[in-house]
Amino acid sequence: MRRPVAVRVVGPLQWVVYPSLAAVAATVILGTPIQLFGLRLPEPVVPMVLAFSWPLIRPSMVAAVVLFALGLFLDLFWNTPLGLWSLCLMAVYGVLLLSRNLLAGHEGLIRLGWYVACTLGAFGLAYVIVTVRAGNAPSLYAVFGQIAPTLLLYPLANWMIERFDDGDIRFR
Repeated sequence: MRRPVAVRVVGPLQWVVYPSLAAVAATVILGTPIQLFGLRLPEPVVPMVLAFSWPLIRPSMVAAVVLFALGLFLDLFWNTPLGLWSLCLMAVYGVLLLSRNLLAGHEGLIRLGWYVACTLGAFGLAYVIVTVRAGNAPSLYAVFGQIAPTLLLYPLANWMIERFDDGDIRFR
């Protein structure tokens, strides 16, 4: 006799909307001009976690549209060229969407390596675009000051992937 299996339905509200709102809130909180002991709060690109984890959890057009909107929010919040972070986040999403089959079944150091490569690629693309548009290269110190905290967000991306990957048995 088989026992009934409880179906845990994970909808877009749980893996798209709530993390998006959390990313916006974290960006606003970390963007406040507070100084502690002469140091400012770090300003990581929090939606990078979502751009990395969403295509690995479940490819979706809703996630891509929300990611594009998060990029526009970052552009308006940080006063960067409109579309800069949307392009960078969508590039990460696209690369991971194309390489999703390569990453299937891997975890730990492999995913960390991909996260580092995607983050460095996104920041490299942003650096080139800003340099060409402004005609002057941004400070590498400032760029690395934003890359480092973004890389430290990998445990959050890994947690999201572990939490929501195969969360809905209808997609197995």
